[in-house]
Amino acid sequence: MMRLAAENIHAALGGARVIRGVSFAAEGSAFIGLIGPNGVGKTTLVRAIAGLIPFEGSVTLDGRPLAALPPRERARQMSYLAQGAGSHWPLEVSRLVALGRLPHLAPFARPAAEDEAAIARAMHLAGVEEFTGRDVLTLSGGERARVLLARALAVEAPLLLVDEPVAALDPYHQLRIMEVLRAYAAPNEKGEGRTVIAVLHDLTLAARHCDRLILLGNGKVKADGAPADVLTAANLRETYRIEAKIGEGGEPFVLPLRRAE
Repeated sequence: MMRLAAENIHAALGGARVIRGVSFAAEGSAFIGLIGPNGVGKTTLVRAIAGLIPFEGSVTLDGRPLAALPPRERARQMSYLAQGAGSHWPLEVSRLVALGRLPHLAPFARPAAEDEAAIARAMHLAGVEEFTGRDVLTLSGGERARVLLARALAVEAPLLLVDEPVAALDPYHQLRIMEVLRAYAAPNEKGEGRTVIAVLHDLTLAARHCDRLILLGNGKVKADGAPADVLTAANLRETYRIEAKIGEGGEPFVLPLRRAE
């Protein structure tokens, strides 16, 4: 099982420091929700972990600095789906999903049987098999988002980073994708699990599906732990500036009631 360690991460956006000394670690089977109000640095933190922006501090995978990993190896160990990711080329859906296998292929090599199997698994997980043969540009925004998630799943990396994966989806597919991400993180028949870190805004979805939540406020970790321990009235008041009803109606829920003065 791969271990991710982020230590004392500082990162700036547009010249302003957004992330201020964030540290956390994760390994094995875990579905982690990264939550917090707009502008606190959730996307910046995920992009820093992915090695896509400059940052101070360290990110290691199994004790190896991220910067020391060759690009192809990094792409096999870590898969990233950006917020609002799009597709601007008229690719057939299964060919787009197949791009997720590129880190595993030699230059100009054709996908082998194990790659085809990984593509099929990803399409099944994301529920996009029905779009096989379709041009991705003919799909709706929500359908396209699911195809792009399938591309990220096809890497079958031990670490999956996803930024607002349910933002463009209807309620049915929001639930479906949260179930997909949880299933992706779950241990397989060998007991090996993967780590999923997802930027989320829906606190009820986060409470119901994530094993662990990391709450950011002002670029720092305000709380880190089980959803019930993080989603408290005091934490929501301090970070989101809301009064909320937090309950358990068979499943946990968080209902924002009013802005906190």
